[in-house]
Amino acid sequence: MIDHVVIGVGDVATSRAFYERALAPLGVGIVLDLPGYVGFGDQGMPWFFVAAREPTQRVHIAFSAADRPTVDAFHRAALEAGAVDNGAPGPRPIYHQHYYGAFVFDPDGNNIEAVCHLPG
Repeated sequence: MIDHVVIGVGDVATSRAFYERALAPLGVGIVLDLPGYVGFGDQGMPWFFVAAREPTQRVHIAFSAADRPTVDAFHRAALEAGAVDNGAPGPRPIYHQHYYGAFVFDPDGNNIEAVCHLPG
């Protein structure tokens, strides 16, 4: 089980703004905001952090989505927040029959995904 993830970012303010918008459709928001360190989570618990340190690159992070429309909303919000598309929302049957995901590159080039594992 993973308790939390911390990624280094080149500009905390840029990443804060990006993730705040991109993760909102997933019900994930800012829980902790300190100089050089922002924690996102839900139910008052931060579990995903961006920190002012050497940018983490080529990381793939997948966030769970409650349903397929939420995956679509994540993708739209991420693109509106400045992400680069890395795979439009859609089925990915290569992983399993109900896999539905969307992929974007964040401001530091990390591959960020929202995924739903439930049938359509």
